[in-house]
Amino acid sequence: MAVVINMPRLSDTMEEGTVASWLKKVGDTVKEGDILAEIETDKATMEFESFNAGTLLHIGIEAGKTAPVDALLAIIGAPGEDISAYLSGAPAVAEAIPAPAAETAQAAAPSSTPAAVPQGVQIITMPRLSDTMEVGTVATWLKKVGDAVKEGDMLAEIETDKATMEFESFYAGTLLHIGLQAGESAPVDSVLAIIGPQGTDVSALLSGAPAPAPAVASAEPVAVAATAAVSAPVVASAAVGSRILASPLAKKMAADQGIDLALVQGSGEFGRIVKADIEKYTPAAVAAPQASAAHVASGVAHSEGVKNSQMRKVIAKRLSASKFTAPHYYLTIEVDMEEAMASRVQINTMPDTKVSFNDMVLKATAMALVKHPQVNTSWQDEQTIYHQHVHMGVAVAVEDGLVVPVIPFADRLGLTQIGGAVKDLAGKARSKKLTPQEMEGSTFTVSNLGMFGVQEFTSIINQPNSAILSVGAIVEKPVVKNGQIVVGHTMKLTLACDHRTVDGATGAQFLQTLQTYLEHPVTMLA
Repeated sequence: MAVVINMPRLSDTMEEGTVASWLKKVGDTVKEGDILAEIETDKATMEFESFNAGTLLHIGIEAGKTAPVDALLAIIGAPGEDISAYLSGAPAVAEAIPAPAAETAQAAAPSSTPAAVPQGVQIITMPRLSDTMEVGTVATWLKKVGDAVKEGDMLAEIETDKATMEFESFYAGTLLHIGLQAGESAPVDSVLAIIGPQGTDVSALLSGAPAPAPAVASAEPVAVAATAAVSAPVVASAAVGSRILASPLAKKMAADQGIDLALVQGSGEFGRIVKADIEKYTPAAVAAPQASAAHVASGVAHSEGVKNSQMRKVIAKRLSASKFTAPHYYLTIEVDMEEAMASRVQINTMPDTKVSFNDMVLKATAMALVKHPQVNTSWQDEQTIYHQHVHMGVAVAVEDGLVVPVIPFADRLGLTQIGGAVKDLAGKARSKKLTPQEMEGSTFTVSNLGMFGVQEFTSIINQPNSAILSVGAIVEKPVVKNGQIVVGHTMKLTLACDHRTVDGATGAQFLQTLQTYLEHPVTMLA
């Protein structure tokens, strides 16, 4: 059965998108997770992946063309499948793409008809608020059922893999239903809420999966097909034979953790296994319940489980992928910081100027990257991408983990401009106000633990970067100058490199240039 894919909303303010390039052509085989196209939004150019497998049967928006969110982007289906009905008009699309659960219900009772969505009702799904977001968590609801909602009102705060963001409504009406309570998580495109005229009965939409697909299609024919195709499995409830009922996310989590779904007790409707069931499942608890009870009874607590946030999960996933796919190696130098310290004192005597040592490191790094473009690259299987500008990622520690806001075009900025940008982004990071666009597109990353007294450390590369610089503390120590032992101030820098793109000599030459800039700061002002 063919699936219609629409222009996605890739940012909270996106109204239209431009197809920068297609990575698949009509007739190509598409696997779930394959990148279909690069889409330019109002804030960034992002890769758009397929949530469906099959053959690319139709491209609705050619490369270079612009279309509004929810416009027909592509159709995926079986090789040779007739898609004329999908292209002739919206009603055919709605009928041709029932959700998987709807197909099951129709097969069991051919004469049954899915419940229609009442006029004016809108089904709101979990938005994709970043290019890497797969699951979202509702941090808080800013509206409750029964509240009036205006277009542009903030509905909820949603925690993504990168930040907690306010999510606004694109519709006006009354909040009729909340699909996820505060603290609950669900995959992108799961049912988040329903908005419509006050007093509208939406119970038919909540009683089973068949309702959402035709319902939304009646209001927005083209937009709904993709939403229904992705979100319907999340609310599926009918059992078929001896098949184990589980949500797609629960199945993926179980497969990743080696859990047999047959051993998991489902808490969803009709015993369906959901994400929470996988998170709570512990084989040890099944094998030795008496021992656990004995510990509890005796008041001895040996450990405590704390639910991983989306940020922690993504940090684990991405850094593990980087460490185990990119061949890391490390180079360390020790920099004489005497002149840098003196220069900073002079610079900061200027009115309204305050430059930190970190700002000086970032400026020197950006200049060194311009001289050594091999370090400012990204590895791809068939090619190495040389970035024409330095977009500097700056690692910032936050309460739940680590985020990397990006200073775009850092190679064009002066010391004070870099300092201002870092202060602004770090403040946003700690108050959870960073947008996904402010954390995208880095070409190189700097991580500084010197302010914590750490003298030397190594970092994991923030892919798709080719390298990351670890900055230690400035240390007062005896040094040899002109044959004499004197008191000096030094700082250690460690460069982690991806050996696929940066060879040892290249990394060493980059560090030599960086050292020269820091030991002679006047060269950064030329």
